[in-house]
Amino acid sequence: MNEVLESIKKNEGFKGVVYKDTLGFDTIGYGTKLPLTQEEAQLILVSRMGAKASELKSVQPVFETLPVNKQGIIIEMCYQMGVNGVMNFKNMWFALQKKDYATASKEMLNSKWAKQTPNRANQLALLMAS
Repeated sequence: MNEVLESIKKNEGFKGVVYKDTLGFDTIGYGTKLPLTQEEAQLILVSRMGAKASELKSVQPVFETLPVNKQGIIIEMCYQMGVNGVMNFKNMWFALQKKDYATASKEMLNSKWAKQTPNRANQLALLMAS
């Protein structure tokens, strides 16, 4: 199966942005015609969530010490803003180091992110506080 995979990759080529194939269809990746199915989109989402978690583990050691539900909140924030964006929540991270989830929640809301996406921020902050 690996030989087939490598052959398809070689013959299709990779493009990380949408392009028109030879028949004019919107395409991405290794010849994947758009639109994506929900299952394909979920595979991408799961892969990216894993990548965010791995990146967090390497740049913020406290992440691995958090309860799983709190890790999930941080991963969702990273999915939206990127790991670098969430690393800027210095006071939130300081509170998380102390296991002070109420303060971490308040610090999440004390941000440009919370003003830009208040529903999501409020929902995640409420989960962090509980």
